[in-house]
Amino acid sequence: MGEKVVAGRFDLSDRQHYREKLRKCLAGLERLLVEKRFDRPKNLMGVEIELNLAGPDGMPKMLNGQVLERIASRDFQTELAMFNLEVNIAPHRLGGRVFDRLAEELRTSLAYADRKAGEVDAGIVMIGILPTLDPDDLVSANLSEADRYTLLNDQIVAARGEDFRLDIEGVEHLVRTSKSIAPEAACTSVQLHLQVTPARFADVWNAAQVASAAQIAVGANSPFLFGHELWRESRPPLFLQATDTRPPELQAQGVRPRIWFGERWISSAYDLFEENLRFFPPLLPICDEEDPLEVLDAGGVPRLAELVLHNGTVYRWNRPVYDIADGVAHLRVENRVLPAGPTVTDVIANAAFYYGLVRALAEEARPVWTRLPFQAAEANFDAACRHGIDARFVWPRRGRYGGTGEVDAVILVRDELLPLASAGLDAWGVEAADRDLYLGVIEERCRRRVNGASWQAATFHRALEQGLGREAALAATTRRYAELMHGGEPVHTWPVGLPEPVPLG
Repeated sequence: MGEKVVAGRFDLSDRQHYREKLRKCLAGLERLLVEKRFDRPKNLMGVEIELNLAGPDGMPKMLNGQVLERIASRDFQTELAMFNLEVNIAPHRLGGRVFDRLAEELRTSLAYADRKAGEVDAGIVMIGILPTLDPDDLVSANLSEADRYTLLNDQIVAARGEDFRLDIEGVEHLVRTSKSIAPEAACTSVQLHLQVTPARFADVWNAAQVASAAQIAVGANSPFLFGHELWRESRPPLFLQATDTRPPELQAQGVRPRIWFGERWISSAYDLFEENLRFFPPLLPICDEEDPLEVLDAGGVPRLAELVLHNGTVYRWNRPVYDIADGVAHLRVENRVLPAGPTVTDVIANAAFYYGLVRALAEEARPVWTRLPFQAAEANFDAACRHGIDARFVWPRRGRYGGTGEVDAVILVRDELLPLASAGLDAWGVEAADRDLYLGVIEERCRRRVNGASWQAATFHRALEQGLGREAALAATTRRYAELMHGGEPVHTWPVGLPEPVPLG
């Protein structure tokens, strides 16, 4: 959502010209790959976290402009709605005590932002979906004051041609309509970036797709939306439905959604960029003056601006990224599956698990994706979103008979994936203290069958048992969550329930 674009009207020739430029960009990318013009391995990773603003009562605060003005740091930016912020952590080299350094940077940044938000009676809440959001909070009037959000909303609404329909059946059933993409702003996520060479890209992306289900199972943190208890990780269905450019007829025809897990394992980064052009009409046909092929002919590195912009409007859960740093092109895998929170320790534990697991899976002699149908990986992702820590996965069997079988997610993570993640972190050169501390958090979540979503749901139901109404219970759960989040102890240690009886509201 963060592309810097300028609002304006598009005519038919704009789209045709943009499509031609996209083809030139794709040809330019192909030449860069063939000519091996990409950066050498640097083991660089980066983290972005989307945040919520809420008041002392747990209710959302539409104040990101005022808070950002007070923060006055380029590390913090707007996000889609006025109760959202995003914090970006500078790239780090994987190795040593990188995760402890990341944790300290995040704690410092978030504490500073929270203090500044406090000046306007707000605070930072790091959570997948703020439980106290109301449909009236998620309307176009509450989109952030930036042209790019208005323009993106207008283009998606125009492509859709009718109201968006939210229909999510989980523990409870939510059905609503929206005239804008504003409900998508409820989804606050963690994005984990990993710079990779073209030769390693396909293996890393395939490994990230395999890992996604396990990431969600142990990291789910979004069980509530609009007063309804839905999936343990409700962001994926909400994101899909709140920005779906396809009316029901196109959905029935099997037209691919722009929020997409994908449909096949890949053999090159080129596969993903080419699919994005072939399957998805441009939303923002804004053309750059650069001719990428002329830049290449002159020995330069093209920006591929149209390709980058178009790629940013196809929301794969593991997205390919083309970028330039210090005049040299590079590729990244952007992992977008995780919700924000609950604590900095939890976020860093999720990151350590991901980076270690992806490294190990990508380097296996007989990769898991050669033994697991892509549709099974997608089904695992869906099961993890629905059931969280209690999910069951289809997974390749060990031993001579092969094939696949069903396994509890926590057993798979504890017995097979955590040892792989540990070996992967060793391969990155991460120190044992960091490795053991943060993977130990994941192990404890599995042992206790606790993550952010299970804690939220258990505490909400405990509040109902104390006699609170639904809205009061959700608000009390949110306030308790924020208190424990700022306390900093990982979520598996949090006591379930409210600290003391809350007066009936």
